[in-house]
Amino acid sequence: MTIRCEIVSQDRTVFAGDVDIVVLPGAAGEMGILPKHAPVLTTLKFGIIKVRKGGKEEVFTVAGGVAEVQPDIVTVLADAAENVAEIDIARADAARSRAEEALAKGVPADTDSYLAMEAALRKSNLRLDAVRRYSKNTRSPYSEQ
Repeated sequence: MTIRCEIVSQDRTVFAGDVDIVVLPGAAGEMGILPKHAPVLTTLKFGIIKVRKGGKEEVFTVAGGVAEVQPDIVTVLADAAENVAEIDIARADAARSRAEEALAKGVPADTDSYLAMEAALRKSNLRLDAVRRYSKNTRSPYSEQ
């Protein structure tokens, strides 16, 4: 028995398929969703979504959003989501450096700019950590040598 999983970001469908289990970073903690799960609506925190089918696991980063769970489908509407296998390490590292430099210059006058820089840093760190932890084929500059 499987459950349908759809992960959608603001600009594209990141994943759609039937899986055995979906693991989400819910606001109250990590949630494992199996087929025939009770209906739930939850906000998502920055974290990792895992989907498994058979022995195969796919891993995605998610930077906030909401998830709706029904007995036969999990729908994730993410602020930003990306398959860990598709993360460009150099681009994520450059984004982190830019965010760190901007924050090092001091707190900007308006709160929105500060929150945007802080979110960019969190997202970059999440992406780099996900590659380091879950990527099997990509060598991260942060992995132990």
